[in-house]
Amino acid sequence: MGMSVGNVARKTAVVAALALGLTGIGSKAQAAPGEAKIGFALSMTGAAAAYGETQKNGALLAIDEINARAGKNGIRIVPVFEDDASQPQQGVNVFNRLIFADKVVMIIGPTLSNTAQVADRIAQKAGVPVVGISNTARGITDIGDYIFRDSLTEMQVIPDTIRVVEKKTGMKKVALLYGNDDAFTKSGYDVFKKALEDSHIKILTEQSFSKGDRDFSAQLTEIRALKPDALVVSALVEEGSGIVSQARRLGIGTNVPIIGGNGFNSPSLIKNSGKASENVFVGAAWNESSSNPLNVDFVKAYTAKFGSAPDQFAAQAYAAVHIAVDALKRAGSTDNRKALRDALTRVQGLDTVLGKFSFTKGRDADCTPVVEMVMGGKFMVLSE
Repeated sequence: MGMSVGNVARKTAVVAALALGLTGIGSKAQAAPGEAKIGFALSMTGAAAAYGETQKNGALLAIDEINARAGKNGIRIVPVFEDDASQPQQGVNVFNRLIFADKVVMIIGPTLSNTAQVADRIAQKAGVPVVGISNTARGITDIGDYIFRDSLTEMQVIPDTIRVVEKKTGMKKVALLYGNDDAFTKSGYDVFKKALEDSHIKILTEQSFSKGDRDFSAQLTEIRALKPDALVVSALVEEGSGIVSQARRLGIGTNVPIIGGNGFNSPSLIKNSGKASENVFVGAAWNESSSNPLNVDFVKAYTAKFGSAPDQFAAQAYAAVHIAVDALKRAGSTDNRKALRDALTRVQGLDTVLGKFSFTKGRDADCTPVVEMVMGGKFMVLSE
């Protein structure tokens, strides 16, 4: 019958690690003194693969830099990469393997909030710190005191996005379209709805779809007839790309803004939708154009290594590795999970590619969001 998804992912990770000259991929990798074994649960396949690919790249770049600078007395990272396949059950399998077989000191990931909602509970029970790098749904860090994230929540980003777009476009009435079977897209819908109501913007209709849908013509045809000032969408990038493309083809022209949640924060949206993505707005935790010196160096190094510019998901993964090393140094140990958890709570004002970064008391990200608009095939930061 062939290998399972987990075994295929594990074999792929080992091959990739050897090709990159990295050690420590796999359960037999042993962390020597001064080495910290960190697990990475990322969506390398499945619906969120577009995010997982750049997350892995961002993490690898950070690991290469940290290990190259470690010398004799510094901390070296021994990474263990696993594919959560964009599926909660596979995420559970991966977390169990990383925690109990690989005995990692912490886990970075998983990619999707759906997966985090179940897999993070395993880490919490086992006392293993987790840093989510793209989990923006409500309630993730409420799972417990070992759960952190460097990704801004939809609650932190969406209200400001609505405020900025309203100021720029004068929108008064909108249509709302969202995925109703995913924790992230449902959470985004909830936040969008409240933000629109708080801004006294009329919601003409609420339409929904399911993960994996390809045809959105019925919903979009009904929306078009209502002539909204803007279309508000909570979707992952695969469905989001289809919605944007089909909306434009069905006559919801580029003069009608499309406002997306964090799922739109991927170059794949622009690549897949082409010119249809013009006049798409999205809130973000990071932008390539930031003049932050750390970010300038990051963008240059990432582009040179991988042949394309990074996205927000790469930046958040890259930042998470550096945040982890900062905490490991202060923990005074590379294998004490409790000491590392305690050190993570003390991350305050750390210089990262995301800007000055801190964890809130609730272990959520504290950094400055931006609002972007697709112009000329690029995400451009809007100034107020």
